[in-house]
Amino acid sequence: MIDLQIRHATPEDAEAVLAFWKESAEGTSVSDDLDGVSRLVARDPGALLLAVSDGLLVGTLIAGWDGWRASLYRLAVLPAYRRRGVSTALLRAAEERFAALGGRRADAMVLEENETGRHLWAAAGYERQDHWRRWVKPLAD
Repeated sequence: MIDLQIRHATPEDAEAVLAFWKESAEGTSVSDDLDGVSRLVARDPGALLLAVSDGLLVGTLIAGWDGWRASLYRLAVLPAYRRRGVSTALLRAAEERFAALGGRRADAMVLEENETGRHLWAAAGYERQDHWRRWVKPLAD
């Protein structure tokens, strides 16, 4: 096991998080910019969890809580740190956050073609729900 610290992101972490996602995350989001990450941290300072090992950002997870749903996004681990307990530690921290806030169930957004991610979520006890589909509409150009 590696020496790992799980902490909440601060506004100063936004640029490092974006650079990290370019290297370590699958897919992109319309909010993957400085403004998007900064808004997330300002709106809910506990939502963006960072895994840090010896000062190096090695993992992220957004644990969003809106008072109704406990939603997980952007679970990413630096490739050299995968299979070393980083995602497990991030998920534990997110689930503890949700339980403390009154959450009853967590759901995760996982890209269909992200086979590694699908295996990770299944191993963590999450089940795929095929009867739901995501419907989206961009709000701005």
